[in-house]
Amino acid sequence: MSGFWRLMLFGKGPREAALPGRDLRIDAIRGLILLIIFVNHMPGNVVSGWMPYNYGFSDAADIFVLLAGVSAAFAYGRLIDQRGMLVGSLKVGARIWTLYIAHLALFVLVCGIIATAIVRTQNSLYMEAINIQPFFSDTPAAVINALGLTYQPYYLDILPLYIVLLALFPLIYVAARTSPLPTVIFSLAIWQVATHFGLNLPNHPGEAGWFFNPFAWQVIFVLGVVLGRLALVGATVPRLVLLDLLAAGVLVFAAAVKLSTSNFLAGVPVLGEWVDGLQIGIDKTNLAVVRVVHLLALAWLVLRYLRPGAALLRSRIGGGLAVIGRHSLEVFCAGIVLAIAGQIILAETSFVLWVQLLVNFAGITILAGLGMFLSWYKTLTARAAGAPREQPVAA
Repeated sequence: MSGFWRLMLFGKGPREAALPGRDLRIDAIRGLILLIIFVNHMPGNVVSGWMPYNYGFSDAADIFVLLAGVSAAFAYGRLIDQRGMLVGSLKVGARIWTLYIAHLALFVLVCGIIATAIVRTQNSLYMEAINIQPFFSDTPAAVINALGLTYQPYYLDILPLYIVLLALFPLIYVAARTSPLPTVIFSLAIWQVATHFGLNLPNHPGEAGWFFNPFAWQVIFVLGVVLGRLALVGATVPRLVLLDLLAAGVLVFAAAVKLSTSNFLAGVPVLGEWVDGLQIGIDKTNLAVVRVVHLLALAWLVLRYLRPGAALLRSRIGGGLAVIGRHSLEVFCAGIVLAIAGQIILAETSFVLWVQLLVNFAGITILAGLGMFLSWYKTLTARAAGAPREQPVAA
């Protein structure tokens, strides 16, 4: 039995994880995902037609949450190993506070942008496009619900999900460190029970719950934490050609379903009806099973064939994406603001092709520039902090 499966089944391994080098795959893929999220948040945009969700069952949000679990294990898991649950939880709490403040600031900024657009264009439909009409119809209630994360306008629902999942991280990590497989099984059980009984957190006003149901989406986060823990203790992915072929088959089948204009399995009992359902729509709120399967297939092939030191990651494009991915919170928030502003620009210019291309190019350029600026600034402050202080002159 390989070390990977032994660690997965029995959780055996060093209690204190080793300090790994920075995995460029995480930064580069996360940077790419942030750009894809920006493009996808502008409906009717011609460039979004080429985004990955058009070719598979999972999309950028699934990968984002999986990487959040892996990154959390890298960032806070070793701290819990070395200094205990209390210190690790305090560090996680500080990050949660940062995310919460960022979410509220983003909420206020988005409301301001929409209000300005309505005044300038006299088009009140922008309120419905972002679902902020409750903010203008009953501002006090909307503010209170926003503070409690129970009012989430469109495009402002990922950070609340991350806040909830990160709050559970210390318990998830300790469980994954002790018993990885039972942890995953328990997570899968919560997901299926929530889906069956309709469990979700409230989202006011109305009866609908969170767009990203935390009871369902936690399973992707838990899988990410488990993968991160395995990487911390040095587990390597086994070479299983059969599993490689199966994963590739899942991706090909998903692409065929999404690209087909008709049901290519029509008339086949059970399978034909199943493909019909996949083409009509895939449940994102409660995380349809095919999304998880598709995501795992992608993750497996990336782990198998994209090595941490691959030339692609060290190329100019890979390096640029990694710079963006290292500052995910700032780039994500900026991307949301730019995407909403882009929606307004596209609508006001009747979705002229050259404007669509210009908005996409400008947005991606700004986000890349923000990532580079933050990296430069971080390096600058690190050098300043490490510089020797001047000795006081003796009297």
